[in-house]
Amino acid sequence: MTDDFADRHHDFEGCFNFRDIGGYQGSDGRRLRWGQYFRAGRQDRMTAADLERVGTLSIATQIDLRRPEEVRDQGQGPLQNLGTSYEAHAVIPEGGSKLLDERLGAGMSGERYLNYLAFDPAPWHRIFGIFADTNRYPMLIHCTAGKDRTGVITAMLLSVLGVERQVIEQDYALTNRDVSRQVDFVVNGPGIPEGATREMLTLASGVPPEAIGVFLDGLDKEYGGPLSYLRSIGINDVIFDAMRGAMLEPV
Repeated sequence: MTDDFADRHHDFEGCFNFRDIGGYQGSDGRRLRWGQYFRAGRQDRMTAADLERVGTLSIATQIDLRRPEEVRDQGQGPLQNLGTSYEAHAVIPEGGSKLLDERLGAGMSGERYLNYLAFDPAPWHRIFGIFADTNRYPMLIHCTAGKDRTGVITAMLLSVLGVERQVIEQDYALTNRDVSRQVDFVVNGPGIPEGATREMLTLASGVPPEAIGVFLDGLDKEYGGPLSYLRSIGINDVIFDAMRGAMLEPV
């Protein structure tokens, strides 16, 4: 599965971890459509060449998972100038990361991902409603680094589409394939933040490969799986079927 990284990864100069989830096998042996769902990190550092390239993807909807203070600091990004509709749906509220640090300690983990669900479920409900609307594709979903919040949402989407657990975990881990390029960009451009080192930045830019498995195991234990969790917040089979119709190739 991971040998097609070059096909699904878009190596923009100023935006990292930008890739397509097309091609994976889902329900009834149907494969996910290419060019419909992109996952990524922040886009505000995109170059002129990047903007020319991203314009060819015809992205209709941008779903922004960042906290309000992140959006204020980084901006919404340039895609609206290309005709993309912007949707802000923060799955962690303002100040929420500090609460997670106090509860679980700093650093990413599957336990931290599970605690995303302790906040308001309304953004999750709205996001999955967008996934069911064929008129909103192609879409880009992102947070700041495009790996944790974006990884969790994408893992749940892939679960709905019937992608095998092993493939979901491998897709999540692909984030680590773009870390060195991102770190080089920061070192040679904005610079490493005060008090940090290259090693610290490298660790923060990647994902613990086991974290998404811990998250999915937690969903199984606490809710009966990703679909059962989504049903518990009001996502029904009509929405699931519409998502499959939008994202899976015809039989």
